[in-house]
Amino acid sequence: LFTAQNVRDRLTTDAGLDEAVTWCKSTGITKVYIEVFRGGYQAEKETLARARDRFRREGFIACGAVTTTGVGKRKGGYGNVSCYTEKATAEQLEQIFRYAAGLFDVTMIDDFYFTQCECDDCKKAKGDRSWSEFRMALMSQMARDRIIAPARAVNPNAKIILKYPEWYDRFHEQGYDIVAEPAMFDITWIGTETRDPDNQRWGKKPQFGAYWLSLWTAAFSDGKLGGGWYDPYGTTPKTYVEQGRQTILGLCRESMLFCYGSLNPSPRRGGQDETGPDDVEALRRELPQHIALAEFVRGESVRGVGTYKPAHSPAGDDMYVFNFLGMLGIPMTAGLQFPAKAPSLILTRHALADPKSESEAVKAAKRGVPILLTPVLNEALSPELRKQLTAKNVRVLDLKSKDRKRSVYGVLDSVRDLMNLSREEADALRQPLLEPLGITLSAPTRVSLYLYGSKKIVLENFNDESIEAVLRVRGARSYRQALVLPPDAEPKIEARNDQARITIPPRSVVALTVE
Repeated sequence: LFTAQNVRDRLTTDAGLDEAVTWCKSTGITKVYIEVFRGGYQAEKETLARARDRFRREGFIACGAVTTTGVGKRKGGYGNVSCYTEKATAEQLEQIFRYAAGLFDVTMIDDFYFTQCECDDCKKAKGDRSWSEFRMALMSQMARDRIIAPARAVNPNAKIILKYPEWYDRFHEQGYDIVAEPAMFDITWIGTETRDPDNQRWGKKPQFGAYWLSLWTAAFSDGKLGGGWYDPYGTTPKTYVEQGRQTILGLCRESMLFCYGSLNPSPRRGGQDETGPDDVEALRRELPQHIALAEFVRGESVRGVGTYKPAHSPAGDDMYVFNFLGMLGIPMTAGLQFPAKAPSLILTRHALADPKSESEAVKAAKRGVPILLTPVLNEALSPELRKQLTAKNVRVLDLKSKDRKRSVYGVLDSVRDLMNLSREEADALRQPLLEPLGITLSAPTRVSLYLYGSKKIVLENFNDESIEAVLRVRGARSYRQALVLPPDAEPKIEARNDQARITIPPRSVVALTVE
């Protein structure tokens, strides 16, 4: 993606366009998004059209983009988002999308299409509704009346893409309506920018979250999920390419690199984008394997432990808990409805937003389905329901630390401490959940497991040192290494009968076909 500022600063001359085209070709890019508006700045029509046409002549698909920051009445704060009860905001929003539709058939909205405003006008408009209810209704109305309809009035072929951010547990609070919006917009995208979990400013997001969120977004998008987008901020080359791997493992059809100015800064400067060029070089080296990984999982169904987050469900103290549990070698599916047919279940505080969850959980427990409850959910259940869920196959997640302090990203310190479980503790936690899948895995934390179809398995080691995983698949006769990332990694597989002992190098992926 070229931001509106990248367009202004980097695409106004033949030399700038030459450099951009060369960079894109050398990075495996096939589609470019040329942004019309961001941060109060609207790029010049002549410059946008010239860049669009040049990229198309060079064989690229060229689309538009808009970031709705600095529009109309600005609320300030995170992202400089706007007040959408203000008439000036609505009018400028409409003007921007009319302008974009006159230049591009396809326009993507970056993940700042939300509001946090609590001004007097917003309070009056909200009335007795909750802030979530008010904001979702407001942003849906703006989308219909000020984005989609005006764009199609200018260009009947206009298609609008809505990209969602990665902070899924707060969507409804800021106005994202995952029920109404996918029906209105032509395509959805998702932010898979987990960055570096150890980075103090941009991180604290486990890499597995990009995979889980991609599956969950696909579930509410009804076939409209287009792809995932990630960036270099706060990353290292190793964690940067991990974002790309997770985007592919989450079955996104496309991957977006944000953005040209950060990945190819000119002149190279310090700050948030200083790792961009090194990140790109790492991606270029691994790109053939990314394509091969996409081919490996293409058309496959995902198997795993059933998880779900109903639409608009509050997380409570289970904020982003799926991201962390996935770093413990627990393969997962993700959806919006209770996964009644799942072979095993993880149930979280989110389930309380589903009126059917209690009866479905009891039925699953009676059938002997292995269930793991988070302590947050367990504490919220009635004594009677807890009694009905008292069975050998129902366990409560044991958080070794009871610290309720919220750290960066709104996650409890006790949830983050899951990363510090011993190998023995991690094995004991996951094994009852894997048993119905016909799988046994022994591995330390920060190792993730992904299951595709009936024969394909992927293991990723997020540790900075080699690990040994012991994998057993019921009835397996052979384990064949199908793919390794990065290309110079040298895993070791020792298979005997139905068991494989696999040494996985640091920060590496091993894809297996099991017969």
